[in-house]
Amino acid sequence: MPTWLHIVIWILVVYIVISIVLYYVQDYFLFKPEKLPRDYEFYYENQVVKEYNLETRDGAVINGLHFCVKHPKGVVLYLKGNSKSIKGWGKFAVDFTRHGYDVIMVDYRGFGKSSGKRSQKAIKRDLQYVYDKIREQVAEKYIILYGRSLGSGFATKLASMNNPKMLILDAPYYSLTKVTGRYMPFMPLSIIMRYPMPTYKWLKYVNCPVHIIHGTKDNLIPFKTSVKLSQIKPKLTRLYPIIGGGHKNLNNFESYHRMLGEIITSEPQKIDLESTSLGVKHSAGN
Repeated sequence: MPTWLHIVIWILVVYIVISIVLYYVQDYFLFKPEKLPRDYEFYYENQVVKEYNLETRDGAVINGLHFCVKHPKGVVLYLKGNSKSIKGWGKFAVDFTRHGYDVIMVDYRGFGKSSGKRSQKAIKRDLQYVYDKIREQVAEKYIILYGRSLGSGFATKLASMNNPKMLILDAPYYSLTKVTGRYMPFMPLSIIMRYPMPTYKWLKYVNCPVHIIHGTKDNLIPFKTSVKLSQIKPKLTRLYPIIGGGHKNLNNFESYHRMLGEIITSEPQKIDLESTSLGVKHSAGN
């Protein structure tokens, strides 16, 4: 056997072995869960919160929190990022309760007090179950879906299958395959990714208003990702750039809170385009 062929075969074997390893260990890279003991008691100052547990059809338990306000205008289903548990994420509920909205947060399988074998299909099924439970109590026109980072894909999938009032995406990705591809450009990710999370595909089937919030200096998921997503359903979508914002610090920008307030408290306005400058062309000198 020629030396060059021997080398090629070894390279191919190593490549295949690495691909197989990545297939099985990617869960540990994508998810950074925080486990909580069953007797852990949630507490948030100046917030009224109720804890609940939902048992799924395969025997898993999905643990969640319901932040309550008096005379709610609606409810926000907040789908968090890939780290920690709702123990810490619950601190962000105030950004919605202050506007008169109840907030529901859940931990994905393996996070916090939630149990069950994790997979993209299982998490999607769990979240639809949670959505159905909310829909039993609240009309869909009062339900807001909010997806943060990892949760943006799941929120988009839910919006594509239901009819919520609106979809808010915070630092969303085009797909997890694309994000991962930035760090492993030579791996067959389209084949080995167990969590491809194609947000861009699901967004095509969303029929409610879409609001995208993204920091212009996000080094994990670039701002240009949201620019591309905003072009999928342009008539339904508005993009809100947080100038100077990164991936994990948008809540520290006043502009984020101002934009979020405008999004959830304002009603869409119909525009009579015939009364605008639409179609007017600039003259050569302008």
